[in-house]
Amino acid sequence: MTAATLRAARGQCPGLADTSKPALVVSRVSADGDPKWLEPLAHLYHLCIYDVDAQTEGSTLHVPANRGHEAMAYLTFIIDNYADFPPAGAVFVHGSRWAWHNDSPDYDNVALLKTLNVSAALQPFGYHNLRCDWSASTCAPDYGPPQGSLETSLNARLQPWDARAVSDAALSHAITSLFGKDDAQGIGSTLLSRGDKLSAQCCAQFVVSRQRVWQHSREEYVALRQWLLDGSGGRREDAAPADDRIAGRILSYIWHVLFLPQDSSDAPGRTIGVDLERLNELACPRAEECYCRLYGRCNLQGCEDGRCQGQYVVPPDFSLPRDWAATHS
Repeated sequence: MTAATLRAARGQCPGLADTSKPALVVSRVSADGDPKWLEPLAHLYHLCIYDVDAQTEGSTLHVPANRGHEAMAYLTFIIDNYADFPPAGAVFVHGSRWAWHNDSPDYDNVALLKTLNVSAALQPFGYHNLRCDWSASTCAPDYGPPQGSLETSLNARLQPWDARAVSDAALSHAITSLFGKDDAQGIGSTLLSRGDKLSAQCCAQFVVSRQRVWQHSREEYVALRQWLLDGSGGRREDAAPADDRIAGRILSYIWHVLFLPQDSSDAPGRTIGVDLERLNELACPRAEECYCRLYGRCNLQGCEDGRCQGQYVVPPDFSLPRDWAATHS
C-alpha cells in the first residue's frame, strides 16, 4: 500500500501533551462491543481509543488500514504522538473487556487495569507484558522446537492451518527483514539461528516507558508500520506475511525485542548485539514476582515458574462462553 491508497490516519490523541497520567492505548474493533467499560478507568489513565475497523472517519481515532490486529493502532499511536509520549508511560490493550487472555481469575481487563501499578511495572527495565502466567506464551522450556529450526519449518508446511506453527516458521525471516541481515553484530544475525528460541509472553498487552519508546526514532516505527501495510499487497518479499493472523502474531512476539534494553556501543543509540539468553529471561519473569510487582498480589501460594495456583487458567478452546460478559458484569 502507498500513501496515495491509504486514508489518512487520525492518531493524535487529544490532550495527551498536557496529561500527568499514563496513556491507555486501546485497539478496538466493532465486535468488541460498547467501549463504555473504559469510562471507569478515566481517572487513572488518559484514554486514547482507536477504532481499527471504523468505516467512516468521523471524530474517533483511527488507523490507515485494518492490518496486523492491535499492532496497527499501537504503531499509529506511537508515530502520531511520538513527541508527546507521556512521561508516566503508556499501557497498550485490546478493546474487549472480557477476553480469554486477560490474566485475571475471571478474565476481566477492568480488574487488571484498576490494580495495575504502572510505575512498578516500568521498574527497572521500562517495559512489561501484562500477563504473568506463561500459558499460551513461548516462555516454557517445553514450548516446542526453536522457531528457526528445520522442524518448525516442516511443521508449518505440513500444517498450514496451524497459525502458531506458521507464525513461528515466519518469525526468523521477519526479524531479519525488520532488524537487518548485513551487520554481523545486528539483531537479525544474532537472533534465531536454527538452535535458538525467542521467548515471548502472550498476548500483545503491555506497558512501556517513554524512554524505551524513544530508544528508536519515529522513522523506525513508520518503517515497521509500512512493513505491515506492504504485506497486504504481497508485492515485497521482505514485507509482512499477507495472512493478517500471521503478521499480527509475529509482532506480538517482538514488542519486548523493541522495548527491552539492549547492549549498546559507544555510539549513542546504536544497538550492536543481543544477549538472547538475557532477553528471554527478561521477557518471562517468574509468575509470583510478576503478580506481586504489577498487581499487588503478593505471597501467593502454589507458585511455579510460570503459574500461581488460582490466578489464571486457560479456558476451554481458548474462548469464553458467549454469555460470559452478561453473567460477570
